Amino acid sequence: MIQRQRRPVYSLIVANAVSLVGSSLTAVAIPWFVLETTGSAGKAGLSGAFAFLPAFFAGIFGGALVDRFGARHSAMAADLVSGSAILMVPTLYHTVGLAFWQLLILVLIGSMLDIPGVTARRAMLPELAELGGVRLERVNAMLEGNWQISILLGPPVAGVLIGVMGAANVLWIDAASSLISFAAILLLVPANIHEHIRTASQGYVQDLRIGLHFLWRDQVLRWISLMLAISNAFGSPFYSLIIAVYIKERYDDPRYLGLLLSATGVGLLLGTTLYGAVGYRWSRAHIMRLAMILITLSYWPFGFQLSFPVLMVFVAIGGFVDGPLNPLLVTVRLERIPTELRGRVFAATSAMAQMFPAFTIPLAGWMIERFDLTPTVFILAAGAQIANLLMARLPVWDRLDETANREVAVAA
Repeated sequence: MIQRQRRPVYSLIVANAVSLVGSSLTAVAIPWFVLETTGSAGKAGLSGAFAFLPAFFAGIFGGALVDRFGARHSAMAADLVSGSAILMVPTLYHTVGLAFWQLLILVLIGSMLDIPGVTARRAMLPELAELGGVRLERVNAMLEGNWQISILLGPPVAGVLIGVMGAANVLWIDAASSLISFAAILLLVPANIHEHIRTASQGYVQDLRIGLHFLWRDQVLRWISLMLAISNAFGSPFYSLIIAVYIKERYDDPRYLGLLLSATGVGLLLGTTLYGAVGYRWSRAHIMRLAMILITLSYWPFGFQLSFPVLMVFVAIGGFVDGPLNPLLVTVRLERIPTELRGRVFAATSAMAQMFPAFTIPLAGWMIERFDLTPTVFILAAGAQIANLLMARLPVWDRLDETANREVAVAA
């Protein structure tokens, strides 16, 4: 009986993992495809920007729809849209041809519902965890750990597949993964999970206003959003562009890119697993501050000609200290956001976190072409280091532990 009750939550986690592994293949294949076909870091940066461009608006405006139409339906819709858009890239490329502007539009459509989709999956977790009798911190760590697993498995596989199949053909796999995720949620996650708490709409604009007002009024949620926005502004150019350019210039072999991103995934997975197992016993404020201080250590090495194993060690350490942050912050938000506002507030928080990379990624591409890679790395790494040191000093992080010791109704 317990196993049957736990099947839905584990089905959601596996479906999410399959989708993210496919997305991680695309994250390697798209910039490599652009660098190979155009030779331009600027255009590769622009393709990365278009993956982030819809994130802010989709998060702000899509969260209210998750609350209105239900998390399960929203998650399935996100899988269908993403899979269909990515499917069109290799289809057009191998038939009538694919112009660069068409690629940008398809990348934009493919990522348009990413934040509502992630929000919808997270919104189902509390009910699924309760159904299965699993501690919320644990299932949060498992769901967020999907991203780490996708980074661990996806990039090295992508590196090999790009060499064997070509970058465009790798995208077939991502499209298939989205359809598999859709089918798993449709068939294995109960239709009444979270759907019974759809909110009675007060009008779309009013729904948005209520969600944004709640987010901004809660000091902890507000600073979580601002911290994520600032950190991603500096960090996203590294993982979306700089590492690919570094590997392209120095090794010209996508397998090295896959291995390096996989090392990040190893660190992330270890950090997330450790937090899921015992992290809830530690001070959230201490974990938060330590991560912000140490995470930028993985940026600096790309300004030097270090050996490849040393680079792998640095990015693995960066991943390890970053690993606990997502499950920690998701747990804090689930504790502080009322159920009826979960979709719009979660999505708005994620939207704020993604509002700068659409500008900083193409800016980094322009800087690489104008000033070269090394100065670009040092400027961004220094900016990230200074910003994180200043944010780590904020007293608001002490409030992360306010709800940490509340009574937990489900079994550990």
